[in-house]
Amino acid sequence: MSISAQAAVTDAKGSFTIEDIIVNDPKRDEVLVEIKASGVCHTDWDTLKESSNFVLGHEGAGIVLAVGEGVTHVKAGDRVILNWAIPCKECFQCEHGNQSICEKNNPVTGVGDHGAAHSGSSEWKGQPLGRSFHLGTMSSHAVVRKQAVIPISVDIPFASACIVGCGVMTGYGSVVNAAKLAAGSSAVILGTGGVGLNAIQGARISGAAKIIAVDANPERLEMAKQFGATHTILASREDKGLLKAAEEVKQLCGGRGADYSFECTGVPALGSAPLAMVRDAGTAVQVSGIEQVIDFDMNLFEWDKIYINPLYGKAMPEHDFPKLLELYSRGLLKLDEMITRTYKLNDLQQAFDDMMAGRNAKGVILFD
Repeated sequence: MSISAQAAVTDAKGSFTIEDIIVNDPKRDEVLVEIKASGVCHTDWDTLKESSNFVLGHEGAGIVLAVGEGVTHVKAGDRVILNWAIPCKECFQCEHGNQSICEKNNPVTGVGDHGAAHSGSSEWKGQPLGRSFHLGTMSSHAVVRKQAVIPISVDIPFASACIVGCGVMTGYGSVVNAAKLAAGSSAVILGTGGVGLNAIQGARISGAAKIIAVDANPERLEMAKQFGATHTILASREDKGLLKAAEEVKQLCGGRGADYSFECTGVPALGSAPLAMVRDAGTAVQVSGIEQVIDFDMNLFEWDKIYINPLYGKAMPEHDFPKLLELYSRGLLKLDEMITRTYKLNDLQQAFDDMMAGRNAKGVILFD
C-alpha cells in the first residue's frame, strides 16, 4: 500500500517547496524506511542548482517499515542509518576495496541512475520523482536499495546517527582510511565545519600529537577545540592560498610544516592550500570535493609531497559505520555534541540560512 509522505522537493529554479508525495511499497532488494532525522549539508544546498525536481537530502536515519524480496540483513522495526554510496560489489573498483568509487553506480562520479526513480518508488503530481543521492532523506518516508541501509547497533539518537552517513564518514574516513594518519604525528585541518570537525576527531582518535585547526571564523575555532584541536589559527579571508597561515603552521611544527593537512573548506581557491601546510614528504588531502579548474603553483609540491583526493573517506559502509557507532558508544567519537540545532521540515530554509552563516556545527531536520 502506498504511503503519503511530506518531502522537500526541488523546484528546478534554485529553491524548494514542501510537498505531499507518494511513496510506494518496496520492490525486490528495496527497503521502506520511515525517516526520523535528516542532516542538512552544503551538498544539499549545492544540489538546488540542478534543473530537475527531486527529493532533497542524503544524510538520514530511521526505522524500517517494510522490506522487499531478497532483503535479509534488516527487518521491519530495525533502526538504521542510510548510506548514499551504494556499491555494486562486482566492478573492478569494488573488488579492489574502493566501494566509494564504484564504476557502475555512483551519484558523484556520474555512473548509474543516481536513484532517480529507477523503480517508481516515489511519485509527485502523478509522475515519478527522483531522490537526491539515491536517498531523498528530507522526506518522512523513503524507499531505498538494500545496500543503502546499515543497521544501528548501539543506543544513539536518530539526530546523531543520521550525520554518520556523509559528514562524519567523509571527515573521519579521509584521515583514517585515506591518509592513514600515524600516531604521534601532526595534522592541520583547514575549515572547521561539520566535515572538518570530524577530520579533527579522526586525527584525535588516531593519536595525532598536534592537531592545528585553521578557520576565518573564531566561533568555529572554539568548536574545534571541543572536538580535539590542540592549536588554532584564525585565518584572514584576504590571505591568498592561506600562505600566511602556513607560516604559522610551520612555526608550530618546528619550521618544516605538518605531517598531514586536510582541506575541508569547499572553497575552490584553497584547493592547493594543504600543500603549503605540510613538510617535505608530507601528505596533503583534498577532502571537500573541489571539482573546479584552479591554478597550482608547482613549487608547493616540493619536495616529495603527496596530494590525494579521496571520495567519501574511502567508505566501506558495512564495515565503517559499525566502527563509528562503536567509537560513539565508547565516548571517543562525539556526535551528540555536533548537533547544534534541530528543525522541523517546514523550517528547512532557516536550517540552510544557519548553515551558510556558519552558526551550526551541524543542523538536523527531525520528523515526528
